Amino acid sequence: MIKFLKFVPIQLTFFLIVGVLVGNYYAIDPIHLAQISVVLTIVFIAVYLYSNKLFKSTVFYVLVAFLTTFFIGIAAITYKNEINKEQHYSNASIFQIKTGLTITFSVQKVLKSNAFYSKYEASVVQVEGEKSIGKILVNFKKDSLNKTLKVDDLLLVETSFFEINEPLNPYTFNYKKYLQNQQIHHQVYVKSNQILKLPRSVFSIKGIAAKFREKINKSLINYGFKNNELAVINALLLGQRQTISVDLIEDYSDAGAIHILAVSGLHVGIILLILTFLFKPLHNFKNGKFIASIIIICLLWIYAIIAGLSASVVRAVTMFTAIAIGIHLNKPSNIYNTLVISMFFLVLFNPFYLFEVGFQLSYLAVFSIVWIQPKINSLYTPNFWLLRKIWQLFTVSIAAQIGVLPLSIFYFHQFPGLFFISNLVIIPFLGFILIFGIVVIAFSLIGVLPQFLADIFKYLITLMNNFVEWIASQHYFIIKDVSLSFALMIGFYLLILFLFKWTEKKNYLRLVFVLVAFIAIQAIIIFEKRNRQSTNEFIVFNENKSSVLATKYGSDVTVYSKKDSIKNLYSIQAYLLGTGLRNVIKSEKPKNLFKFKNETILLIDSLGIYNFKNSKPSIIVLQNSPKINLERLLKLQQPKLVISDGSNYNSYIKNWENTCIKNKTPFYNSVQKGAFILKE
Repeated sequence: MIKFLKFVPIQLTFFLIVGVLVGNYYAIDPIHLAQISVVLTIVFIAVYLYSNKLFKSTVFYVLVAFLTTFFIGIAAITYKNEINKEQHYSNASIFQIKTGLTITFSVQKVLKSNAFYSKYEASVVQVEGEKSIGKILVNFKKDSLNKTLKVDDLLLVETSFFEINEPLNPYTFNYKKYLQNQQIHHQVYVKSNQILKLPRSVFSIKGIAAKFREKINKSLINYGFKNNELAVINALLLGQRQTISVDLIEDYSDAGAIHILAVSGLHVGIILLILTFLFKPLHNFKNGKFIASIIIICLLWIYAIIAGLSASVVRAVTMFTAIAIGIHLNKPSNIYNTLVISMFFLVLFNPFYLFEVGFQLSYLAVFSIVWIQPKINSLYTPNFWLLRKIWQLFTVSIAAQIGVLPLSIFYFHQFPGLFFISNLVIIPFLGFILIFGIVVIAFSLIGVLPQFLADIFKYLITLMNNFVEWIASQHYFIIKDVSLSFALMIGFYLLILFLFKWTEKKNYLRLVFVLVAFIAIQAIIIFEKRNRQSTNEFIVFNENKSSVLATKYGSDVTVYSKKDSIKNLYSIQAYLLGTGLRNVIKSEKPKNLFKFKNETILLIDSLGIYNFKNSKPSIIVLQNSPKINLERLLKLQQPKLVISDGSNYNSYIKNWENTCIKNKTPFYNSVQKGAFILKE
């Protein structure tokens, strides 16, 4: 492990990643950045070429190398970020002054739809006839015609760019930030009758791949594949998860087998083994190994393109490309070297990969398998071959889970306790399922697939889905709603690192590091608990067509809602997870008039009662569309602030806002601004 940390590419990769993070969170002028990067690169090259060996080992040389890599990281994300370019649609002067715009865009990717809109990622080609660049989210209204858009469709539409909303409640998923990491900063809403499809003579690689996937799906449908069977085949073999039902995704997630539905290192590794076996006869010919390696690498990248070039696929194919070259040239490389170098070039090529959860989990899983699995595997050596294979598979699953567990809980707040069972059963047969699936797809495309083979494959997919559903139904083994802060996640990773370092060499110093990490975790838990208990809050959540309030005193939370259960309130569940609070009381309605902090709060619901004697509320909360004369109320009570939550009619909210503006009273609309939080 120490040798690994001394490996120069890991050090350079570290500074590249730090540079990317700095460049992402702090805007640096591209001109100044280019000047710094050029100067540092010239200095580094000059020092490398003209300095003697002794000088190259000095701190100055190392510092120049690391600084150069650091600024390369900043430069990479600055120049990759299209919004920094003058041609980006948001930088055009007309973007600032006109709402209804004539936009030409090209569909790049089909996204998961909702009940009302089909969603697509698209690239802007022109705005008002001027050439532009930049990605947008297209919301295509569903209608009775059931029309859909396809990758590479070139479309002309008159519409407006809309901001993507920030989260409207605390600790809820930040969809805006997620899309920004995909370089999507705005969205458009279109209907089928607003779109003019333009002719297109040139098609992209992604478009050709999408047409090929569509052809595969049509051929499979002809052989009776449908619904969940077809969705799993698309995810398992073609890297497309848009059509998988929410229930099926939850089952795979609860069973700890969600990685099976994402084409990643596991799938690509199996395909590499298959291709290596198939092309081994070429080794008997002159230059056969070289030809075989070239063919295999090309086939791997063709598969990556068909699978949609997701971060996990690109990472896996990049890494296995290096392994394939090593295997066929009889120069097997160190797996750590391959892993780190692939990460370096992928982050350099697309720094935004770094912010994808799949990319992070993928590298952590592979690194954990490589480093931790041999240590666990050495604890026990079965005598029988079959038991040894089962034990090896079990240790691989455990090692991967150890590596991804803190990050997985940080993002998804749950731990599937029976993950090892689902992996022990499914993974041994995954290679067979992949081979069988490729054969089924190939035969279906040329129309010679025997129906009995199609039926067998359908049965295997159904059997796998049913097994996963059964594992997921064992609710007692699924630990949900686990709150883990970023600081705690880092603390647990340090504990894992120091603990396994101690198992390599059990000495006093390494034991001290383990104890320090353990104490640090305890300190973070105590600090976070004290911080929670020291703050009080009054919250008006933004819940669509519903009124939800909450008061927090220390570790105790009281939720006011007419809903039967707060478990169905996403805003409340996200708040409880984000704060780590567990002591929750559900109540239907608070008093209409109460005090919090130094403020007197008046709640006015559909009954419209507000005439309280001897009280002057400083804050008024309007709920459930009360029929009141707000202007009279403002003159009578003279509040400092009026709040409207998500339970009110839009027409009422607009009238109230105008009345408040007229009377110079601050107005807070939770539908636009999100939850209102008053802290003490």
